[in-house]
Amino acid sequence: MEEEKLAITHATVEAVLPRFRIHYGEPGAIGCLAETICAHLDLSRAHNVPWVLLCIGTDRSTGDALGPLVGSKVAGAPDNPFHVYGTLSDPVHATNLKEKFREIARRHRNAFIIAVDASLGHVDSVGVISVGSGPLFPGAGVNKSLPPVGHLHITAVVNVGGFMEYVVLQNTRLHVVMSQSEVIAAALLEAAHKAAWGAKSALP
Repeated sequence: MEEEKLAITHATVEAVLPRFRIHYGEPGAIGCLAETICAHLDLSRAHNVPWVLLCIGTDRSTGDALGPLVGSKVAGAPDNPFHVYGTLSDPVHATNLKEKFREIARRHRNAFIIAVDASLGHVDSVGVISVGSGPLFPGAGVNKSLPPVGHLHITAVVNVGGFMEYVVLQNTRLHVVMSQSEVIAAALLEAAHKAAWGAKSALP
């Protein structure tokens, strides 16, 4: 059986400040995230490209399970419009990321890719979810060199970084990771529906 290796993203306060960021527990967090994501999906919808959701992580580590949790929640939604890669049953992690990326390029030409990953950051950023344009760099949080992925990225700070990252990830609170994944998944689905409705409304 292929070993699943961590591919967690590193995030600091300085890194996430230019992006949209909100704590998962803030009132209206889902709606605010959805609005931000929708703005990017609207642009991709104008070019009629497929949407790929690439959720990175493994359920072998509590802190790194954010991606697969998001992927499973979105993939299981009855009205899911995304091509989802990375779920609890079929995770995308450091060992198979390059292979999955090649599969996406082969199966979904010119797709708009949203990459989702857990991250480590400062203590006052734990619980924060951020959205940014461009790729994320999975593996940076645990000193791995992996290719950048995504046209849009969503990261969630699950715990404090900077010291014994592997141990920190294993001891991350499941409640925090589950709560963040629920907010992100709900925001993604809401954003997709808004973007799709906007595209239909724009038709003559």
